[in-house]
Amino acid sequence: MAPVTPADEQMYALVERLYPLCRSITGDGVRATLDIVGEYIPLRVHEVPTGTQVLDWTVPQEWNIRDAYIAAPAGNRVVDFRASSLHVLGYSLPVAATMPLSALRPHLHTLPDHPSWVPYRTSYYQPDWGFCLAQETLDALPDGEYEVRIDSTLADGHLTYAEHVIPGQVPDEVLVSSHVCHPSLANDNLAGIAVATFLARALAGTTPYYTYRFLFAPGTIGAITWLARNAERIDRIGHGLVLACAGDTGHLTYKRSRRGDAEIDRVLRHVLTTSERPHHIKEFTPYGYDERQFCSPGFDLGVGSLSRTPYAGYPEYHTSADDLDLVSPEAMADTLAVCREAFTVLDRNRRYTNLSPYGEPQLGRRGLYDALGGRSDAKQAQLAMLWVLNLSDGEHDLLDVAERSGLPFDAVADAADALHGAGLLKA
Repeated sequence: MAPVTPADEQMYALVERLYPLCRSITGDGVRATLDIVGEYIPLRVHEVPTGTQVLDWTVPQEWNIRDAYIAAPAGNRVVDFRASSLHVLGYSLPVAATMPLSALRPHLHTLPDHPSWVPYRTSYYQPDWGFCLAQETLDALPDGEYEVRIDSTLADGHLTYAEHVIPGQVPDEVLVSSHVCHPSLANDNLAGIAVATFLARALAGTTPYYTYRFLFAPGTIGAITWLARNAERIDRIGHGLVLACAGDTGHLTYKRSRRGDAEIDRVLRHVLTTSERPHHIKEFTPYGYDERQFCSPGFDLGVGSLSRTPYAGYPEYHTSADDLDLVSPEAMADTLAVCREAFTVLDRNRRYTNLSPYGEPQLGRRGLYDALGGRSDAKQAQLAMLWVLNLSDGEHDLLDVAERSGLPFDAVADAADALHGAGLLKA
């Protein structure tokens, strides 16, 4: 990986700022998260009322929490929400009671295989309450009466999501999505949020070919809500990428779209392969992050997913061990670099038709050879022109040319630009 830059440190600092917040699929934690992201890039925030029908789902009640704890018979807090938002079962109903340990136990969630870790658990659509704690904490609890308090509300409100749009030369869109619903889990998905935010910053001030739409939404219900509210825009989404688990030290993993041969699939395969980074390419499965919503058969969008260690693939996944030590500026910077490389290829990839297809056109007469005279890679550039001319039949794009010729994509795209400027190609 490349040396850490100040921008990489800023990306990690964003993860640090977001880490303490209690997020869920609705509520003030999501709003606070988007407020912080909004300091880095301008966001358009959307509030969708409880009860709104979104495809086959309904926007749920909004959940907020102020405090929660379990106090031992001696009065000391043995489980404390203020120490970690993971200590409360997500979407827990309010509770104020005193009960024996035997009655409390069914509401306690642990990880016996990792006795010092606290699990992340939720109960979004089944009314319940509970606490998550380390197995070693549970094992040390004495019998007796425990004070149990969850100061939460579950009431009509809103689901919140946000968008950031970078206008392009054409209205066709690239969708970049990150889920914002998980509490204090650094890799899943604060690293994904940070990489998406700094990818948007990297594109700021440019005029890319495609329009780039960044979506920050709660997992599953947020993506479904966005799809339901953007039916008129779906046909514009030509390409997309879901970013998750973007900051651990594992090898990069790309999960193909449902189509398997969408342009984004080909671009990520090319970039990962030619960069010689250790990586994995996985076939699509309807299990994982929000690519499964964007790739549901009714939409079938060309959206893949980029992560490092993939969904549920590392021991710390959905536990308190997914902390700030699990992610690094270097890993996030590497993920960001791949995104930038991929979108550069995507933005320059075109299909052309050779306007002089009978025999090889005379390049010298058009000044194309002279233009190469001072280049150190003149031979490669000349070869790239010949390959572009030969494969520009309206069926092959520049990525096809690069892969078939073995030449760098940038060399092929530069050759196409020169040939197009000389009137030999039609886009």
